[in-house]
Amino acid sequence: MATPHNSASMGEIAKTVLMPGDPLRAKFIAETFLEDVKQFNSVRNMLGYTGTYKGKRVSVMGSGMGIPSISLYAHELYEFYGVENIIRIGSTGTYKEDIDVFETILATGSYSDSSYARCMCGDENVFQYPDEKLNAELKAAAEKLGVHVIEGLIWSSDVFYYDEKMLPGALKTAMDNDLIAAEMESFGLFATAKNMGKRAACILTVSDNIITHVETTAEERQSKLVDMIKIALEAVEEE
Repeated sequence: MATPHNSASMGEIAKTVLMPGDPLRAKFIAETFLEDVKQFNSVRNMLGYTGTYKGKRVSVMGSGMGIPSISLYAHELYEFYGVENIIRIGSTGTYKEDIDVFETILATGSYSDSSYARCMCGDENVFQYPDEKLNAELKAAAEKLGVHVIEGLIWSSDVFYYDEKMLPGALKTAMDNDLIAAEMESFGLFATAKNMGKRAACILTVSDNIITHVETTAEERQSKLVDMIKIALEAVEEE
């Protein structure tokens, strides 16, 4: 059955969905890593695909940017398409001087001052958490691939471009809560999954260092995200 934002029919989407923010990255993953690929969605150009990886059925779909966007798509995937697991994969900026670009981060929790969880289900917690078993599966996949993974709390921010006068306060919040990196989606995904009794996780590649100002190019990010993608794919279970 189609939803307002997804034209797929029931059965066309796998139990596990990888969700990059960029729908073109979803297309790249499907074309590069999956076999027997079928596109299931193009509504609003939020591309979605289902295929197999090493014989295991898996889907990949863009989420868009920000907590409201990923939460909308996650809700529909969980509620209307029988999805059980969503693994967010994306880029992140780190607050730690000793974390290099292109390192891989597995979120153990997500802080936000967003009102999403409170408005959505009355959850007042400023931290939302991934599914522990799914995180363990991602860690096991990383070990199998020989990829070093840094675990830690991250900040899921509503703001990308801070006014300069607000930056010191934002950095203090990061330090006070021992947040190692920032992105814009995981808090909403974790809150939605918890409220619906589903599983979610978030694995990220460091694209820039907020403290040292080391940055990567768009081309580098496209080619260097392979470790993160492979970890997520290896963690997919048989349906």
